[in-house]
Amino acid sequence: MDPYTPRARPPRKNNLTLSAKEYTKITGTIASVRRNRRLSDDIDEEIDVRAHNSRENRGKSNESSFIAETSFVRAPLNSRVGATNPTPKSKGKEREDILDQLPTDIQEAIILEDLLYVLMGIEGTHVTYHPDYSPEDDDPLQGIRFVVSSPLDPSLRDLTERVLPLGIYYTAISAFVESRSHLDFGLVNHALCAAIRDMLKEYQTLLSQLEHAFNTSPQFTLQKLWFYIHPTVHTLSLIYQLVLELANTDDDEGSSLSSSSADEEQDARDEALGLGGAKLKAVLSEITKSATGAAVPVKGGEVLTVIYERMQGMSGDPTACKVYGTLLSAAGIPYAQMLREWITTGRLHDPYEEFCVKESKFISKGILEVDYTDEYWERRYTLRDGSTSSSKRQHAGVPPPRTAGGRLPGGACIPPSLEGWKYKVLLAGKYLNVIRECGIELQASQYQANEQQLTMDDQKLYKFVEDAYTHANHTLLQLLLRDQQLIPRLRSLKRYFFLSQSSFLTHLLDLAHTELKKPAKSASIVKLQSLLDLALTGEDALFREDVKVSIAGTGLYEWLLKVISVSGVIGGDEGEGVPDSAGQEDAKKDREKDKDEKKPMLAIEALALDYTVKFPLSLVISRKTILRYQLLFRFLLHLKNVEQSLTSMWIEQKTTTWRKSVPNHPEFEQWRLRVLLLRARMLAFVQQILAFVTFEVLEPNWRSLEAKLAKVTTVDQLLRDHVDFLDTCLKECMLTSAKLLRAYSRMIVTCSTFALYSSSFTKSASQALSAAESGDGDQAMGKRWDFLKKFESNFNHWYFHLDCVQYYASSENVSLLPLVVRLSSIKSMS
Repeated sequence: MDPYTPRARPPRKNNLTLSAKEYTKITGTIASVRRNRRLSDDIDEEIDVRAHNSRENRGKSNESSFIAETSFVRAPLNSRVGATNPTPKSKGKEREDILDQLPTDIQEAIILEDLLYVLMGIEGTHVTYHPDYSPEDDDPLQGIRFVVSSPLDPSLRDLTERVLPLGIYYTAISAFVESRSHLDFGLVNHALCAAIRDMLKEYQTLLSQLEHAFNTSPQFTLQKLWFYIHPTVHTLSLIYQLVLELANTDDDEGSSLSSSSADEEQDARDEALGLGGAKLKAVLSEITKSATGAAVPVKGGEVLTVIYERMQGMSGDPTACKVYGTLLSAAGIPYAQMLREWITTGRLHDPYEEFCVKESKFISKGILEVDYTDEYWERRYTLRDGSTSSSKRQHAGVPPPRTAGGRLPGGACIPPSLEGWKYKVLLAGKYLNVIRECGIELQASQYQANEQQLTMDDQKLYKFVEDAYTHANHTLLQLLLRDQQLIPRLRSLKRYFFLSQSSFLTHLLDLAHTELKKPAKSASIVKLQSLLDLALTGEDALFREDVKVSIAGTGLYEWLLKVISVSGVIGGDEGEGVPDSAGQEDAKKDREKDKDEKKPMLAIEALALDYTVKFPLSLVISRKTILRYQLLFRFLLHLKNVEQSLTSMWIEQKTTTWRKSVPNHPEFEQWRLRVLLLRARMLAFVQQILAFVTFEVLEPNWRSLEAKLAKVTTVDQLLRDHVDFLDTCLKECMLTSAKLLRAYSRMIVTCSTFALYSSSFTKSASQALSAAESGDGDQAMGKRWDFLKKFESNFNHWYFHLDCVQYYASSENVSLLPLVVRLSSIKSMS
């Protein structure tokens, strides 16, 4: 039995290099081996002659060279430092002949000594760098190849070549640790390098034990060396393969970027035009890099993904699972710390862009007051891979994948262990961040306080994420529903914008009658606001101080048609509201007609309400949702105004002029009856539309929203239910279909215009009545009929409107069926 047994591994130390005492011990043992195993005097003399000749040659060539220290004890590694110029082939041949002539045991001793150097990445005397190796040209991350430059006994050569890959592995891994320890590669790479450095320290400890055995034990042979380092070869090969994959990923992306810009024909053309200067090329390359995006190094989640995939791919190898599992646990600690801080405090500390969540710092909560796209909630914090909880995908700012269909680079690559939890990770931090923005201090919950350090391969991670998400979601929901009184706020919106209790509106229209008849640009918002406050004074309404008056810049139907023709249905499916070619022609004719007959918009047509809320309620009652409320309010207000105008016309037509019998003028009585019938049909049409909107659309949908809010469990579900409620109301009110909206707008404009001519009709009736009483002929009766028939022909388009409603009710929107029944009842009045 071999008397030598390697010593147990000493406990780890914090230092990463050899101490002075260890260094002195190693150099002393090397020196003692040199003295005890000195070769014959002939070999020494030949080496001295060769060294003398090489020094003479270097003196003759006037080139700088390395002057070796004569004392081996003072500088034991000088003999390993290669000269500036490679040694001539003939001298290497002489050394080969000398080694070939030695006994086998001497050859083994010399090769053993060289191998101890090679295992540390240092070139030996007879085991040297590969002839093709160049320190300037070769990539250090690929490792240094070693070869046996002297003929050996076949058995010794076979064992030596088995050991040599360790030199490649060690040099490549050391170069990787050195290069990836820079700040640019992030905290995950730093943690990975620290874990690899610990493994290399164990490897160096093994080499120290082997060197001690080599110096002290005469029975230490090359076979024993292989026996002791055989397990280490597999371990280092696993780390080497991981290092190569990480390094090659960077190289592949860099080469693809550089090769894409290489074009010989373009270079020749640039040279001919004087654009081939080096400085100009550098500037252009910088511009191109900034425009296309610089190459993202392998860092953050991508490093964890590579390690995890390798561990899963080699799950049948226990050593590989242990090595990669150790590296994954160590490298994932910084990532887990960022994850923990994000989902427990709402703070995102990611200085090297490694985490799966990114922050857009230029978006602040102040944007909510003017932004109609809710960028704060949607884009302030997003996933780096661009995915959202909905089916849509945000492509802006997402780096391209490494290869077509491959993984995303850097932090955009989410670790597989978090792929199914990424939305909860994002939302948990967003919820807590909203609470922090409100100035509320977050108390660490009991599960957070008792939780130990997390790792990416720990099963407790998933429970921790779930608990953090539940806690953050519950906290923000309570803040919105209880502290911020969200439900009473929504009820006040329904009261003011949906006119559920519209006594204040009737009071406002009466008070501001004169002001609302002015052109929109001439109306005083300050006066209208004071009149609104006065109308709300007697009302027992909450949050009335948050209701403001505003004047829109364009007409309701004109604005809606423009939006639908550009972007499709508001809140509906994409492409549904894109008008066909006939619709485009109609819209073009309408625009040309508007240019020819452009009238100033009245203040009553541009009147709208606004509603101000503070953060965090502005997340739910955002500018995007308030815009939808304003559209519905203006739609209802227009219907109410037309109904009021037609009702006033009905009151006016109850006078003697319209009721007095004129038997001697039957044509006038027939004309008067047609006017009354047209007014009644118009009033019925407007009232049926208004009744459908209020009783068949707004009220049922509001009840449905209240039921959903009573069962809501997440903040995102709350936001989605609120927006869906408004989009459904817009769609069922026929405000998202171009054809329906165009037909309806013609009808309602005809009704409002007819009501404006109420006094004109009364005047014509008085003139006809006077002519009939005087006995003179009524010469203007033909003009009265022509004027009336214009209104009748325009209003008769409601048949087309009814056909459109029936078509959409049967094909797309079943909720329009009650409107079909209501409008069909008006047919009997025709």
